[in-house]
Parts: sequence; C-alpha cells; structure tokens
Amino acid sequence: MKIAIIGLGNMGGGMAANLVKAGHDVHAFDLAEAALAKAKEHGCTPYSNVREAVAGVEAVVTMLPNGKIVDSVYGGDVIGHAPASALLLDCSTIDVATARKVTAAAEAAGYAMVDAPVSGGIAAANAGTLTFMVGGADAAFARAEPILSAMGKAVIHAGASGAGQAAKICNNMLLGATMVATCETFAMAQKMGLDLQTFYDISSKASGQSWSMTSYCPVPGVGPQSPADNGYQGGFATALMLKDLGLAVEAAHSVDASVPMGERAEQLYRAFAEAGHAGQDFSAIIEALRDGALGKVGA
Repeated sequence: MKIAIIGLGNMGGGMAANLVKAGHDVHAFDLAEAALAKAKEHGCTPYSNVREAVAGVEAVVTMLPNGKIVDSVYGGDVIGHAPASALLLDCSTIDVATARKVTAAAEAAGYAMVDAPVSGGIAAANAGTLTFMVGGADAAFARAEPILSAMGKAVIHAGASGAGQAAKICNNMLLGATMVATCETFAMAQKMGLDLQTFYDISSKASGQSWSMTSYCPVPGVGPQSPADNGYQGGFATALMLKDLGLAVEAAHSVDASVPMGERAEQLYRAFAEAGHAGQDFSAIIEALRDGALGKVGA
C-alpha cells in the first residue's frame, strides 16, 4: 500500500520505519531535514512538502505536535490534495473537539478518517509495539486496523470520532498521577531507610503494583531498564506529559468531571518543567520530589 506519513519526530520516525518493514511504499515529510534523511535511510521516500507527499496515496498517517497544527495540515494540505479514496489516520495527541472538527471536515469532503493516538513511547514506536486507541466509524476502523497493526501490538476501537483522543488523555492522566505517586513513594521509602530494590521486590508483588513501577521504574538500577538508567534521557519528555495532562484537565472541566489527582499532577509537572526539566523523561520528577522542591506546589 502507498502510505504518506507526515511528522517524523521521535514517534513518527519509528512508525514510518515499521510501515516500510511491513512492505508498504512510504512517502515521508517533516520540516526537519535530519528527520527526512533518517526516514530515507529506513526506506521511505522523502518529499519536500505535504501536498506532494499525499498525492496518489491510499492512506495518510499524521503524527503532529498539537491540535492547531493538525487542523492546519489537514485543512490546508491533505483534504483536497490526497485522493478522496485515501484513508486518513491522525495519530497525534490532541483535544477531542479538534479531532472531531477535522474528521467532520474530512468526511464532508468524502474521506474516511480516524483519530488514533498512541501509547507506548519511543521504544515502542521503534519496536512496532505501540497501542492505538481509535475513534471513528466502524468501516473506517476496519480499514485502519491493518495499517495500525504494522506499527503496534494492540489496536482498539474506542468508539466514534474523538473517542480515541478521549481514551488517550484519560490514560495519560492516570499515568501522570501514578508516576507521581510512585516517585514520591520511592523517595519516602529511601528516607525511611528501606533498600529500594527490596521495596520494589515487595511492592511490585503487592497491592501497590502499577505500570509506573514494574515497567518504568523511576529508580536507576531497579526493575526493567528504563530512562532512569540513562540519566532520565529519552522516553517520554516532561513537556509532553504536561501537554497531555493539560488536555485531560481541560476535558475534565468541559464535562464537569472531578479530577483532583489529575489537577495536582498537572501542577507538579508544570512546576518541574518550568524549573528547567521539560526535556527530561517524566519519571525524573522523582529527583525534585526527593529533594522536597515541589512539596509546596498547589498546597
């Protein structure tokens, strides 16, 4: 299948490479020349602009930074320039309202479209083991599933248009809050004189177990390898977690949902990012919690 992928950053680059591995003819575009060059090394055909990349393709996959850019790219360069028979798949994490707006515009122009944000991070994007949460009509999901399966281990239909984005921001609000709880607990355990490996061995097999602990432990040398073992580099940047928490809290307010833990996590990650840690993995917040630097935020 001829597929255009727009956005070749930390996530999109790995996704493009896996589409090539699956046998697809991949047209690639990104504003960064280095990202385009890397995509070419992985077997993609680079293009100098979006309109050229989407010409004649059977599907368009986008992985873009925010809703404003998604709206602009689809409205200005994809809709009306890709064949109307092409399936459109937006894998960015954006607000539900923009996802529904863009899908409505695409459908009005004769396209089928899904919102399909991802979970799993850079390592999963490179390994082709992402989880996709998909919003859209049944027929559009049926067309999207084999394309997404080339890049992921799980493809789940969450519901109608926008449901993929709703599932993603709810999931990441849960992740952000549990990571804060995991970090503050390890910091407390250390101050109470517990050996952290021993505490991990206990809690990972007890009622305190969570993904943040057993799959992404924020303590170097404890649990499976994680960004903590690499100076908190790579992984999922604090700035991205803050973005997702902001979307979640905004969505919660729009539906009158009470999310005190989500709001608190957003406050803590905002303070952590503003203190100069926006580029570090989000689990690095353990260092600020251990030092007490964030203890008074939002109190």
